[in-house]
Amino acid sequence: MTERKPARFVELSQVITDGMTTLPGWQPPRITDWLTREASRSRYAPGVEFHVGRIDMIANTGTYLDAPAHRWADGPDLTGVPLDRLADLPGLVVRVPAGTHAVGRSMLAPYAVAGRAVLLHTGWDAHFGTDRYAGPDAPHLTAEGADWLVEAGATLVGIDSINIDDMTPAAAGERPAHSALLAAGIPIVEHLTGLAALPEEGFRFTAAPPMVAGMGTFPVRAFAIVD
Repeated sequence: MTERKPARFVELSQVITDGMTTLPGWQPPRITDWLTREASRSRYAPGVEFHVGRIDMIANTGTYLDAPAHRWADGPDLTGVPLDRLADLPGLVVRVPAGTHAVGRSMLAPYAVAGRAVLLHTGWDAHFGTDRYAGPDAPHLTAEGADWLVEAGATLVGIDSINIDDMTPAAAGERPAHSALLAAGIPIVEHLTGLAALPEEGFRFTAAPPMVAGMGTFPVRAFAIVD
C-alpha cells in the first residue's frame, strides 16, 4: 500500500507590519499594545501574565478580500459572503507573461475556470512596498476579461498586483473588473503573494475574512493546500 504524502501548505498573504504601505497615500496600520505583559501582572495570580495588542488600520491593508458591498451599496457585506466562496475552493493559477499590462479574455479563455478560485500570477508582488508597485505598468484585469470570468462561472478571483483594475490616469477612475465581478457575487482578493510556489491546478484555496457587519473589505490569511 502506497503511503500518501502529507499536504503542503503555501502562504499567499503579505505580512502586515506597523507603518507598512499597501496603497500609496492611504493610511498605514499602527500596531501597539492595549495591555502590556507588565501591566497585566497586577490583574492575575503570581506568575500569570498576558499581552493584548491593538491595531488601527483601514480595511484595505495587506492582502485583503473585497465583498460585493465594497462596490455596490446593496451588495452583501463580509457577513453575507457564503463560506463556499471563500474556503477550500478548487484553485487555478493563470500564469501571466512578464511585461503583460492587461489580462484579457484571450489569455483566460484556454482555462476551465467554472467553480474555481482563479488566481492571476503576474509576479508583481516582487515590487510590494516599493514605488514601482503602484506604477503605471502594474498588471490588471480588463473589463472583457472580468466579463468572461463571470460568464464562465469563476467562484473567486485573485491577483498578486496592486489592484484588479487599471489604476492609470487613462482609466479615469473606472473600475470595470470590480464592478462586474462583485455585481455577480464573485469575491476579489488583491495583493496576493507567493503564487509562483503553486502548481497550475491541484490545490485548494482559502481567503476568509472575519464576519464584520457593515464592511465590504478586510484583510485575510490567504493560503493554499497542495495535494
